[in-house]
Amino acid sequence: MTRFHFTRRAVVAAGLALIMVNPLYAGGHQVLDSIHFLIPGGAGGGWDGTARGTGEALTKAGLVGSASYENMSGGGGGKAIAYLIENAESNHGTLMVNSTPIVIRSLTGVFPQSFRDLTLVSGTIGDYAAIVVGKNSPINSMDDLVKTYAADPNGTAVGGGSVPGGMDHLVAAMVMEAAGQDPVEVKYLAYDAGGKAMAALLSGEITALSTGFSEAVELANAGEVKIIGVTANERIPAAPNAPTMKEQGIDTYFVNWRGFFAAPGLPKSQLAKYQDAIAKMYDTPEWEAVRARNGWANIHNSGDDFKKFLEDQEKVIGDLMVKLGFL
Repeated sequence: MTRFHFTRRAVVAAGLALIMVNPLYAGGHQVLDSIHFLIPGGAGGGWDGTARGTGEALTKAGLVGSASYENMSGGGGGKAIAYLIENAESNHGTLMVNSTPIVIRSLTGVFPQSFRDLTLVSGTIGDYAAIVVGKNSPINSMDDLVKTYAADPNGTAVGGGSVPGGMDHLVAAMVMEAAGQDPVEVKYLAYDAGGKAMAALLSGEITALSTGFSEAVELANAGEVKIIGVTANERIPAAPNAPTMKEQGIDTYFVNWRGFFAAPGLPKSQLAKYQDAIAKMYDTPEWEAVRARNGWANIHNSGDDFKKFLEDQEKVIGDLMVKLGFL
């Protein structure tokens, strides 16, 4: 009898040990051992936050064993895209984050590649745009900013974390046009990703900042900056004091998708695992914590749906850029 109890205890102990070292066995839901995230911009920007937030949710939820991150700035995102394409076989464990600028910069010839040269994995989130000023700025609303701009367009510099003619520039121009101003006259200063652009705002180098809502919300809630306009239809719970453009009489709606791409030639089995992990992530409390913290909207589309979404946006953005004189 004693021998039986000893054997049973040994089996139970072995089983517990197996569960502890093998999450796949324990939860039955780990999809991938690891993911390496390639980020085409510097630290503190929207790409950086999206990659790290997604990696945080995937690993904490147990869907992915570990995540690593690499920032690769240059060429408006083109350096990272070229690297992914040129080293395709060695990058099958890599996901590159990108967003609306991959469409804009392809249209404007900033880099020769487009989303068609990559493996489309999944659109993941939407981030509304925001116009932000420093906490001590005399500007407290979009009306204040528009009046300041109308009085001295060349002296009212608006900064952003994208290249001239890029998304942050485009949003600033859209807003000013909707407010009855000349969008071509916007004095736009470009910085390498949102972190440096925010630093320029805080130092007083620029009058206002055009950026992603998620890049500004933490500083706004801490009282370091003021979000004076958001391109959503309704106020966002993550920053309820930030007014929309529409409630201030500026008819502008814009949401910047962010999603993930892989190297060309990615095996279908690996693509399926990436898409499965991201799809399952949406049902986890770990993802909801990340999403709510950043004020993101869930915009999930994979594979062919992602391709159609990008093709549609390419046409809409292209037409808009022609209208505004960027193409």
